[in-house]
Amino acid sequence: METCVTSAIFDETASRWDVRTNRGDRTSAIYCIMATGCLSAPKVPDIPGYERFRGKSYHTARWPEDAVDFSGQQVGIIGTGSSAIQSIPIVARQASQLFVFQRTPNFIVPAHNAPLSQEAIEDWKANHLEYRQQARTSLFGLVATQGVKSALEISPEERESEYEQRWRLGGLSMYGAFADLFVNKDANETAADFVRSKVRGIVRDPAVAEKLLPKDYPFGTKRICVDTGYYETFNRNNVTLIDTRSTPIQEITATGLRTSETEYQFDSLIFATGFDAFTGALRKIDIRGRAGIRLNEKWSGGPRTYLGLTVAGFPNLFLITGPGSPSVLSNMVVSIEQHVDWVADCVAHVRRNGFVSIEATLDAETAWVAHVNEVSGQTLFPLANSWYVGANVPGKPRGFMPYIGGVGAYRQKCEAVAANGYEGFAFEAALPRAYFLPESQDIEPATYVIGR
Repeated sequence: METCVTSAIFDETASRWDVRTNRGDRTSAIYCIMATGCLSAPKVPDIPGYERFRGKSYHTARWPEDAVDFSGQQVGIIGTGSSAIQSIPIVARQASQLFVFQRTPNFIVPAHNAPLSQEAIEDWKANHLEYRQQARTSLFGLVATQGVKSALEISPEERESEYEQRWRLGGLSMYGAFADLFVNKDANETAADFVRSKVRGIVRDPAVAEKLLPKDYPFGTKRICVDTGYYETFNRNNVTLIDTRSTPIQEITATGLRTSETEYQFDSLIFATGFDAFTGALRKIDIRGRAGIRLNEKWSGGPRTYLGLTVAGFPNLFLITGPGSPSVLSNMVVSIEQHVDWVADCVAHVRRNGFVSIEATLDAETAWVAHVNEVSGQTLFPLANSWYVGANVPGKPRGFMPYIGGVGAYRQKCEAVAANGYEGFAFEAALPRAYFLPESQDIEPATYVIGR
């Protein structure tokens, strides 16, 4: 974190990227790979008085390396997304009082984290190659059974049994219960009702349970969170849930915060306010392509990419799990591996054929953006005001940023593009033969990877 890339500017004369940092470092590279992450730019709360608080304050995305002990403290936490859901049960066990400020409740399923049985370990060792291949060709990059039936074509008893089985498995297996959960509102509502019934069964105070129930967006269209004892935490006497929709936060004070109804005092205040997703880290860097066009200018109406990997007008620039790829709607490891392999093969192809650069065409980029929007429009995902569409960042252009067509289908598309001579790309200016590389030689060392 001591060194940050401040700019990456394409020099058209030299066909190289000039990359500079906040410490004065300067690097010239033929290829520039943005491995900056989809969730790596923490969102600072847009609450008046944010810097006024005199107690200890923390952001879940910038947690101290040393252990934090909240024993005996009055603690407030703003936000109930994934990091808050993981933090709240732990903080509640330490703090004398914990106040949870919730704007939007999430659909949450149990993680069921536990040591693996010897049988499970042996199964994974024996079949790991098959499981890996299943993940690569699946919808979400997971080894999970995907239902092929509609949630509406079976009896209520059968449907309940399937949901119960998925709940016992935990994690993201609920995604695959039925084939139409993300395209049919009525089918989706059966899953939503099931999760709501679980919350009502866990949280003893009916009024608190009702506050924790998501009701204004379809199940799974905000990223499903997994928990360990989250709902049970609200049965503790030292935990208070505050609904900031009915009583909005007005300001942060020197000693706590004030809502429209009450002023709270804290020893520590935790901000679990998420990230400027997909584009936040990229937009912090001054990235300029041909004719000096800034990426921020090109993306002023929302991100535009070809395959989520490249941007027209920005030669030899590659994005790892960029907007327009499955990225956060997949097992991230599977998607990152696929992108890294594709970029490595692409660079090898460029060098093997003696080209100076590769660049997405504007037509290919426009067609891909249209396809991403068309596919998302066939689903329920755009109905939620989620960080998938940039809704958590004031002023950010709205648009569904990940590709929801599936990890397997997306991989096939990327492979087809490469097999067809990198269809949708333009290559520039042959180099002298001395620059050519044999098939087996490594990628050009002058490749700059920007990441955490």
